[in-house]
Amino acid sequence: MNKIQKDLFALSEQAYAEFCFNLTPGINPKSIIGVRIPKIRKYAKSICKNDNSKFLNSLPHKYYEENLLHGFLIEQIKDYDKCLYELEKFIPYIDNWSVCDTCKPKVFKKYKNEYLKHIKRWLKDDKTYTIRYGIGQLMSLYLDEDYKKDYLELVSKIRSDEYYVNMMIAWYFATALAKQYDDAITYIEKHKLDKWSHNKTIQKAIESYRISDDKKDYLRTLRIK
Repeated sequence: MNKIQKDLFALSEQAYAEFCFNLTPGINPKSIIGVRIPKIRKYAKSICKNDNSKFLNSLPHKYYEENLLHGFLIEQIKDYDKCLYELEKFIPYIDNWSVCDTCKPKVFKKYKNEYLKHIKRWLKDDKTYTIRYGIGQLMSLYLDEDYKKDYLELVSKIRSDEYYVNMMIAWYFATALAKQYDDAITYIEKHKLDKWSHNKTIQKAIESYRISDDKKDYLRTLRIK
């Protein structure tokens, strides 16, 4: 534990710590060491073959970068059951969008049918970043060859007062508009999202380079005033 903290501090940059604080509001500035994410990923790969069980079991962590490292170590696990076990332990301790959005284990791509039931459960959770993580995984893994229209319905039914949940809903539907336009556009046309998520979806879709200009023009007419 002490070695991991010392290694992270050795990689720190004070200016970057200030940048991280401004980028992730709500985090205690004293918890930010100031290590760039590529360096943490590289460090995770360098120690992933070690026995990191003590670190993975020492939740909650003290530092923001320790949480990022924790997520990146989970990413290195190639066994589905073990990876899911460690992820389930970790998710309740995620307290910011950055840690939530950067942990993306690749092993789940091989077990999408089994993994989906856990995502559906996370979508119904009451914790902000558990819900956000579930939406993010549904967006990353199930909008291409494994897509089903039912998944749009799952996300559209989520109602939350939390900014970071609603922003992920908008991000999900904006991505769906880019990848599954014919199905996704009906959710905008029929106003199936709350007003804020509806308008934010349109904004993000208009900003996307993956959506054609004519579709963007149509989306502009669907804003809710």
